[in-house]
Amino acid sequence: MRLAVVTRIYRPEPAAASIFLGAVVDSALCRGILVDVYTATPPLGTPSQTRGERVRSWPVLRDSTGYVRGYAGYVSYDVPLFFRLLFGPRPDAVLVEPPPTSGAVVRAVCALRRIPYVYDAADIWSDAVQLEPVPGVVIRVLRAVEKLALRGAAHIVTVSQGVVGRIRALGSHAPVTVTGFGADATQFTYLEMPTEKLFVYAGSYSPYHGADILVDGFARFSKQYPGYVLRFIGNGASRDTVDERARELGVSSQIEFLEPVTPAALLPHLNAAVASLATIKPDTVYEYSYASKAFSSFMTGCPVIFAGSGPTIDLIDEARAAGVRAGAASAYDAEAIAAQLVESVESLPSADERRDLALWASQNHSLQAVADRVVDVISATPARVGT
Repeated sequence: MRLAVVTRIYRPEPAAASIFLGAVVDSALCRGILVDVYTATPPLGTPSQTRGERVRSWPVLRDSTGYVRGYAGYVSYDVPLFFRLLFGPRPDAVLVEPPPTSGAVVRAVCALRRIPYVYDAADIWSDAVQLEPVPGVVIRVLRAVEKLALRGAAHIVTVSQGVVGRIRALGSHAPVTVTGFGADATQFTYLEMPTEKLFVYAGSYSPYHGADILVDGFARFSKQYPGYVLRFIGNGASRDTVDERARELGVSSQIEFLEPVTPAALLPHLNAAVASLATIKPDTVYEYSYASKAFSSFMTGCPVIFAGSGPTIDLIDEARAAGVRAGAASAYDAEAIAAQLVESVESLPSADERRDLALWASQNHSLQAVADRVVDVISATPARVGT
């Protein structure tokens, strides 16, 4: 079997999507599947990595942070993709990662070449964009493109039942498999380190995350416990909002911003932190989503303080029911967040408790198990289409 993986971002670029797709590719390679990855050329100074797959990269436009994002960046990837996929080696199936424009390109090429494709709908982009300051026409166009990508798929994989409901609401009748979500247990590991006066927010912080509420909670907490640092690590469309709020509340000197880093570079931050923080803004079209950064935090034994709504609350409850200290879920409220921060520093988990959390996460939410389930779907897709 030959598989084509279509993604604008791939390892070694540090992002949840590239880590996830790398795990899928590794699982496919272990089964003897030939894999071609159609992706963007990595940023300067970031050499391509391969573990047996053929990485077919193409230069694209990147934003000021070096990320492939925005209309120009997507077009610079999607237009060449059409021809690269059309004239490349014929795969038996295609796995495509959003944005939906890439899904639409894959649908067109796969229709011409009569190839089934699997769409990875980890989230719904046309829902998320409603929280951005964009014209209504942009939302409507993206919604139409996303419907096109979803409805043409031979199969769809996703992370939670909540996304399945949105997929059906968009009119797709394709089979959907909930493969779950997880973190790479080979890269996110527990390291016994002294706990520092540190909280970490590791990952993206876009408007639907509403991470600026953490600054309000942290400012209240700092009045009682000065000297702590809140460190944001990753890409953030809301960085200016967070930074401005920190200045307004007088805690700018305690808020740090770091660019995205590899899992290996992120490990010391998570292992040294009192807790990692995560948010999903409630009462939005996106509250059915996981705060995926919680999984990687758990893998390192770092508790999570989550503020907001959605399935991340169930994840923390699941851990608690298993008898491990995984942190706490909080209302999306500054006072409630401050209270959880206070609780976290007054009742630090022991090294054994952090190790237990890491073990529980690796046994129950490993990315490798999720990747295997995705490859199960991909392997069966050509047979299903052919019957």
